[in-house]
Order: sequence, then structure tokens, then C-alpha cells
Amino acid sequence: MKNKIVLLFLVFQSFIWAQTDMFSDVELKSIGPTIMSGRIVDLAVNPENPTEFYAAYASGGLWYTKNNGMSFEPVMDEALTQNCGSVTVDWKTGTIWVGTGEVNSSRSSYAGIGVLKSTDKGKTWTNIGLQDSHHISRIWVNPKNNNEIVVAALGHLYTSNDERGVFKTIDGGKTWKKALFINKDTGIIDLSVAPNNSNIMYAAAWERERKAWNFKGNGESSGIYKSEDAGSTWKLISTKESGFPNNVGVGRIGLAAFNENVIYAVLDNQNNRPQSTISDKSKLPMPEMFSAPGEVFIQKSNKEINAYLKKHGLREKYRAQTIKNWVEKGEMQPSEVKKVLQDANKALFETEVIGCEIYKSIDGGKSWKRTHDDFIDDMYYSYGYYFGIISVDPSNENRIYMGGVPLLFSEDGGKTIVSINKDNVHADHHVTWVNPKNPNHIINGNDGGINISYDNGEHWIKCNNNAVGQFYAVNIDYNNSYNVYGGLQDNGVWVGNNNYYPSTSWHQDGKYPYESLMGGDGMQIQIDNRNPDIVFTGYQFGNYYRIDRSKNKMDFISPKAKKDEKPLRFNWQTPILLSSHNQDILYMGSNFLHRSMNQGETWEKISPDLTKGAVEGNVAFGTITSFSESKFQFGFFYVGSDDGLIHVSKDGGATWQKTSNNLPQNLWVSRVKASAFKKERVYVTLNGYRNDDFKSYVYVSDDYGITWQDISVNLPQSPVNVILEDTENENLLFVGTDNGLFVSLNKGKSWEDFSSEMPNVAVHDLVIQPKAKELIVGTHGRSLYKVGIDELQKLTSDILNKSLFVYEVPSIKKSERWGNSWSQWGKPYEPKTEIWFYSNSNEEVEMIIENEKGIVVFSKKITAKKGLNLVNYDYTLSDDVIAKWKKKDKKAVFEKARNGKQYVLPTKYSIHIKKGNETVFTNLEVVENKKA
Repeated sequence: MKNKIVLLFLVFQSFIWAQTDMFSDVELKSIGPTIMSGRIVDLAVNPENPTEFYAAYASGGLWYTKNNGMSFEPVMDEALTQNCGSVTVDWKTGTIWVGTGEVNSSRSSYAGIGVLKSTDKGKTWTNIGLQDSHHISRIWVNPKNNNEIVVAALGHLYTSNDERGVFKTIDGGKTWKKALFINKDTGIIDLSVAPNNSNIMYAAAWERERKAWNFKGNGESSGIYKSEDAGSTWKLISTKESGFPNNVGVGRIGLAAFNENVIYAVLDNQNNRPQSTISDKSKLPMPEMFSAPGEVFIQKSNKEINAYLKKHGLREKYRAQTIKNWVEKGEMQPSEVKKVLQDANKALFETEVIGCEIYKSIDGGKSWKRTHDDFIDDMYYSYGYYFGIISVDPSNENRIYMGGVPLLFSEDGGKTIVSINKDNVHADHHVTWVNPKNPNHIINGNDGGINISYDNGEHWIKCNNNAVGQFYAVNIDYNNSYNVYGGLQDNGVWVGNNNYYPSTSWHQDGKYPYESLMGGDGMQIQIDNRNPDIVFTGYQFGNYYRIDRSKNKMDFISPKAKKDEKPLRFNWQTPILLSSHNQDILYMGSNFLHRSMNQGETWEKISPDLTKGAVEGNVAFGTITSFSESKFQFGFFYVGSDDGLIHVSKDGGATWQKTSNNLPQNLWVSRVKASAFKKERVYVTLNGYRNDDFKSYVYVSDDYGITWQDISVNLPQSPVNVILEDTENENLLFVGTDNGLFVSLNKGKSWEDFSSEMPNVAVHDLVIQPKAKELIVGTHGRSLYKVGIDELQKLTSDILNKSLFVYEVPSIKKSERWGNSWSQWGKPYEPKTEIWFYSNSNEEVEMIIENEKGIVVFSKKITAKKGLNLVNYDYTLSDDVIAKWKKKDKKAVFEKARNGKQYVLPTKYSIHIKKGNETVFTNLEVVENKKA
């Protein structure tokens, strides 16, 4: 693996942390899945050859195709981040600019590190500035002078800051001028340049504020600005007199300039609809629905109920099937459900916002008119902040495309609108490119990757070849050939065998190696270790199910407040756990810790509220985020919350003590983990991402949390999501951060990079399959990775204190397949054995392999590095070695394989590694493969 230099930010004062190569030979292997793809945020298409384009993923990096999406290659893996907001390409020079940091402002929109530039098609990247902007929406580069660049920066997601607005450079990024600044809470979400006059630019300002407990996506500072001097100066054009809304209800705006005079704007209008326009159709169904008897209510379609919940911002917290389960089990009557929903959204039956609107100006923004008479319902629902994209056909000003939950199209300038979302097109659309030479050819980027159409959306090709899934959680079962389970952002819960490798062979039989277990935003998974067909999993905000895969049966199991109690508060990623002491016992966290003795059939609270209490807002907060039960004692718990509290109970929840007073306060407890090696030991990671705090917080306690020790000593500064203790070596720890994977051999006294063959991507979850001795890595942007950790587990202090150590090598059977293939057209099978050794220094060593007669069959000088080193031995023999062998053994017979190579004979060999005056050795045996 290449030497890495990871640049991260501590309160965005940049510094460099040089990683060592200690484990660069321990390569992580991608195990998919690819079929669900991931969230696209931008496209850059070659207008002269549209089969060539770049696709930017929200947290999966930049990918390149030159065959119309049949295959892609990552071109940003050497960059210091995989978090993208925008991409621009000069196709004449091949230069690429990436604005880092996603701008969709969701809870998983990661910050970036400024503007990156590559002049060698992504082989190397240079940071050219605006590091504190965090989220960059657009980059315009003058095609006649690449040193002239205009950047639209949205700014911090969770806090106020100055580095937001429009920035311009005329020296390629050496210096920047802040050309437009509105205030510390308002940035620029879109930038559109007139194709026929690059002096004319339009910028969309967006005032928004996200907190862990609330999101406000509109404000008086939102509006449209215009520049007539290529971005040097700007003027507000969405004035009160212009016809474009100008008030506190103005949300996210998307822009598309057809020329210097004609421009479209799509608006998330958060102003309330006039009461006179609220139709019976839009407001009455919910009261009528919830006035029906229970047996009638449960016959309502999920689609009907979910549509209304989604429109009013309740689908994150509630789903139709969840509500039906309450009614069917007799826990609530429909009228009581109505009250719960009203408590969750007091305006549910009183107000409705205007939502998506399209405006057009034909005089360069002096005046604006709404293009449509009716409301555009079922477009944004309650989260218009997530979209705001409009595109115009470069050859016809009346043909426009709008992205929201569906993808919409109008051929009359927005007067009438149709959906071109089809069966194989994922919802939630973020970019649409229209071919200037063939308007029926469009490329669309959405939450499920890339779709291409050549008939204006009648039919679509889906390009889902890349492992770019955004995993929240991962787990394994204990089958001999074990399965991997994972929950993904917007793509549900999936399961597949760990031996997955990228291949399109599944197109032949129609069965993809991974199987979907459920939809929604996939969350945590628990598997009954006595019967892997029994799976517990769910989607956001505590909607969990018990699945019997053998019977294709799914039962809703989440605990629920009693009728006279306040609703439970569930985290977006609600934690669950099957007890290691008894697999019938299931735990689940809301703001309380719940226990079920019968796998979710019934529940009991075993704690008081373990948070600081509810916080007013539109996102659940004051929730349990992580908990752990000690393997030493049933009912011995640690519990962490999103508001920074940690509690411990040693008596099954009868009593609780707070143990977080001596830790940094008000940080998200991303993981709390009881040690499997010492009863008194517990590990904790805290996460400041939701405060724009990018420090690493990792702690250990050896006295039940009474005192804590900081073990983040040399970790690069990046929010920490997970810590995992090894299953065999108590000194071996793994940590996943928003920027990679790290390992410690000494219980956190020092850390090393552990991401060979994996880019700097967010790691959300880790799990070890103990029998296979493999670590599964769940990333939020590059799907899943697998890596063998057998050699790491054996790196005890005894071995680390040695100068040189070689690991045992398993025996191998000689096979007729060696060097041969079943067909002259197939590739021959070539054997390989991994020889691992440890060196305590960077120094040249020599490896020699001898047979029993003392003949050297292999020798190689190696520049060993400090750490683990790997040599792949292929068992081939040179003609000189064969001649020496025959001289000593007249009966030895060697035959060339079909690949022209000759291989060693079955016998015992010894492996010697020399460093200076020191030699270590181990045995290698090639066994004869006797036929029955």
C-alpha cells in the first residue's frame, strides 16, 4: 500500500499526521454489495463523447467511466477525503476540480476539506483552498483560462462560520476573494452560469441550521443573486418587487440558466398554504382514516398511510406497518394513534406548506413568474432541503427536469409536469444531465446511483457496478461459510455470504449474491446464534422486527409506551442486542433500556430515562445510542446517550450510576463496549460531528467508569464512530473514524493506520468473525470490507519484543490443477502461499526456501519494513534448480504445466529468513494428493 499522509482538521486548524507502513501488507478486500449503489451528488459529462463521464458520490469518492457506465474506476482513492459536493472537468486538458463536502444537509452529509484539483486524471490531488467551507455546492472554471475559478460554498452544517458564500480566484487558487457573503448562517447552495455569456452568473443563497435535535431549512436570508462581471460582484435580484418569494419561508433554491436572460428556479417554499387552497382531498383523509374502527383501519393500504405521513414529516418516526401493528395488537385504537401523531406534529391538521415551486425569469432575473397554477404535491414531501435541483435542455428552453422524491419533466416551461420515474429508478434525485446534441439522452444521479435513458425517461439503464453503499451497521452469523448482514442509508438491510467477489455472472442466473431483508434506512442487526434464520433488524427511529427467514415471516416487535405515558424517544439508529448469556433475551434502547425475555413478544423497562430528557425539535433527541452487556455477568450494563451521558448497572437494571462526569460533556456517545477480558474494563468513544467538532475522543476505564483514560493519543483528528476489542488478544483494538480505520497493539497507547486498499472513507461499524479470524468493516460510502487478522492477533508483546519472527505456514496438497486449466481458453490455476513475518525495523532481509536435500528452491532479498511483511510464494522452480535437484535425486520427475511452468515436488521444505546475524525459520510441507 502507498504511504499515506492524512490531512484532517482540529477545529479546522490543519495539520499533518504521517502514518507508518506497519500494516500496509495486510490488505482489506471489498466484499460488496454493489446492487443498491449509493447517493450521487454530481456528474461531469464529456459533451463531445457522453459515454465518458465522472460521477461524484456523497461519501464514496469520484468515479470515472469511458464506456457509458458499463464499468467505473475510482479516481479519488489517493485523495484525503471521499466526501464530495460537486465536480467540474475541463475536457480539453483533463483537469478535474472536486468541491468536497456534501451539500444535501442530511444527518449523514459529511464535511469536506475544500477544493481539490487533479491534473493527471485523479492519480494525484492538490488542495487549492477553502478548507473551512466544509460543504461546496458548485465550481465554475473558465474554459479559456483555468486559473479563473468561481466557487459556491455552503459552509458549516451544524455551526455558524465565515467561510461561506461565493469565492473567486484568478491565480488558480493561490489566493481567494470572498465575492459574496450574506451572513454566518447563509451559504450558497447553487451557481448557474449563462452558457452564452459567462459574465452572467446566478447564485442561490440558503439560510439553514441543523442541530442534532432540529433542522430549519429556510430563512429570510435565502434568495437569488446575480453577477454581471463573472462572479466578482453580486446583487440580490429576488427582491419583494421581483415576484419571487422574499420572506422567512424561503428554503433551498436550485437554478438553471438557459441563457443570460432566461433562467429557472426551483424553490422549497416553507410558507403555509392559504386556507382557501387547502382541499378536502389534502386535509380530510387523515381524520377520516383515524375515525375508522380498528378492523377497518388495518385494511387501509400501507401506501395510502405512508404517503400522508411522509407529506407531514412523520415518516421518519412512524411507518404505516408500525401503526397497524399497534392497532392490530390492541395496544391502541385509531383515534389514539391520531393523538400520538398530533403530539409529534402539532400542525398536522392545521397547516400545510406550499412545497415545491418552479419560477421562470425571461429578463435576467428582474421579474419572476411561477410557471404552474396547481401545487406540485408528492415531490418534496417534508424534506425539500434534500433536493433543489433543476436542469434545462440546452437546445430548448421549455424542456426542464426537476429532482425530488420522483424525477419530473415538463416540455412547456413548467406549466404541465409529468413523472419520468420508472420501476428501476431509485427515488430521491440530485442531478440530471441533458445531452445538448440529443435531448432524449439524459443521465440521472439519485440515492440509488446512476440511471441513463435514451428516450427521455421511458426506459432506463441502471449503472450499479460500484461498491459505494452507505452502511450504518454490520454483523455476522456463525455458519461455517458465514454470512454478513448490514443496514444501509436509504437502502434497507441486506445479507450475503462473506466470500462475495465483484462479478456480473449473477446476470446469468438472476440471483444476486446479497439478499434484501427489508427496506427503509437499514439499521442494526442481531442474529440468533442457535438459528441464523432468526434475525432481528429494522429501520430508522426504532422500528424493529423479528424475521424468520425459513418461513418468510416478519413480526413487528418494538416496545411502545403505555396509553397514559409519553411516547418513547428512539434514536435514528436505535441500538438492539441479543444477550450473550441467553439468546431468548433481547434488549433495545429508547430513552429507556428495555428487556424482552421472549425475543420481543413482550417488553419491560429496566431503567429510568437515561438521558437528559426531551429537547424540542423535529428530530428525536435525548435517546440511547449505544449499550453493552458484560460477558462476565448477566444484567451488567453500560448505556450511552446522544446527549453525552453514560450509566452503569450491575444488578440487571435495578439501580444505575452515572459514570460520565469526568468525560467531555454534551457529546454523542457513539459506542460503549464492555471488555471481554476484564470485568472492570469498558471502552467509550464520543463523537462531536454534530457540533462540527472533529476531534477524536476515545477512552478506557479499568474501574467500571469511575475514572477514565484518554487513549486517542496519536489518532488523526476525526470523529470516532466505533471501537472494537479483539476476540483473542486483549491488547488489540480497532477504531473506525469518519476518515478511516486504525489499529492499536497496546490497548490504545499508540495507533497505526489499518486501511490498506481502502480509501479514507467513514467507518461506521466493525465486527469480528472469531472462527474465521476475519474483521468485517462497514463503511459509509464504500460498502463492506473483509480482512484477515490472524497474524495481528498473534502479535503479542513477546513477538513484538523480538527482532524477527516468522509465522507458521500451513501445508498444501500438490494438485494436477497447478499451472493447468480445464480449457485452453481459461486461465490456468496458479497456487500461492502467503509467508508472513514480523520485523522490528526497516531493514533488508533474505528469504531462502530449501528442500530436505538442502537444495535452495527459492531465494529473495526483501526490503522489510517495521511491522508485518508478506511474501507470496508460487511454488515454481527454475531450470537451474531442477537440474540440481535431478543431480541429487535421479528418480525425481518434473513435468511442465500448460502455463509453461514447473512446480515443486511433494516433500518437506524449510523457510529461513536472515536479518544481519539473525535467522528465523519455519516449515513448509507440500503433500502428495493421492487419488482414491
